[in-house]
Amino acid sequence: MSVPGTVGVLGGGRMGAGIAHAFLLAGARVRLVERDDASADAARARVLASIRRSVDRGELPDPGHAIESFAVSTDPATFATAGLVIEAVPEDRELKTEALARIEQLVARDAVLATNTSSISIDELAASLTRPERFLGLHFFNPVPASKLVELVVGSRTERSVVDAAREWVATLRKTPVVIRDSPGFASSRLGVLLGLEAIRMLEEGVGDAADIDAAMELGYRHPMGPLRTTDVVGLDVRLGIAEELARELGPRFEPPELLRRMVDAGRLGRKSGEGFYVWNEER
Repeated sequence: MSVPGTVGVLGGGRMGAGIAHAFLLAGARVRLVERDDASADAARARVLASIRRSVDRGELPDPGHAIESFAVSTDPATFATAGLVIEAVPEDRELKTEALARIEQLVARDAVLATNTSSISIDELAASLTRPERFLGLHFFNPVPASKLVELVVGSRTERSVVDAAREWVATLRKTPVVIRDSPGFASSRLGVLLGLEAIRMLEEGVGDAADIDAAMELGYRHPMGPLRTTDVVGLDVRLGIAEELARELGPRFEPPELLRRMVDAGRLGRKSGEGFYVWNEER
């Protein structure tokens, strides 16, 4: 099964742009919707820059079709012809709930609706939907072009046919799907955040500096990237939000360290702000 002919993406930040890029490379038409003209222009620039990098890497010999298949607007009505719409707005329960309910009113009855949440319950988000059987989580990982994993999070009312279709779509993107039952933090966030929080506590306690703590996991356990550098890539604000969500659901072992809160308050959000546990000089 190929990807749907038209894929909608709501939200064009780093994650939404990466998801759009992945589907464009797989041959889909992509309709990306942002909240205002300035955000739409920024999202367009992100996706086009990703396409250029794919050409430079030899992944896309002819970018013409991908560019022609991509459109950005501020009107969610452009999702009407999409077979799949993925919500990729910030990790806020109320914002996602409202966005999903609004999208559902605009798409075809047989369209699949997905959320890119990394921690919020699929069943809770589905509670506001009239067709929860056509809804699931498609949790992509940052950076989307380099990541090989997509977590398929199955709600209690998600149809098996929707899961099967999503599994094939992800494979078409040349990524590996893992199917996880809806539970707090799913599999990836629950494990990854716990490791990241402990690394931050170790840094806070002076056990080692960021580079040495990361090297312990990279060299000792063959992690491709240490937990502190990973937190910088994900975004300290994103990781804080996930940790707070998991602490509410699973208890104090996920309580965010004070150092994480202070860094977020200071605007040290990681790669996207230029500084987190590391200084990032690359183009953002």
